[in-house]
Amino acid sequence: MAHRCALCGKARPQFGNNVSFSQRHTKRRWKPNIQHVTIRRGDRLVRAKVCTRCLRTLAKAG
Repeated sequence: MAHRCALCGKARPQFGNNVSFSQRHTKRRWKPNIQHVTIRRGDRLVRAKVCTRCLRTLAKAG
């Protein structure tokens, strides 16, 4: 199964460089932080893969 948020669809990693003290650049990726959680959809509880940004938004919305 894909590493994708069920709510916002966030899936693609961002790319960049690690930069050491000696200024050597090596490629790296930042992957989205996907968590398995149980969320309420209407009157049912559903297990889903959700990114932490969406979890924070759900907690704020109530």
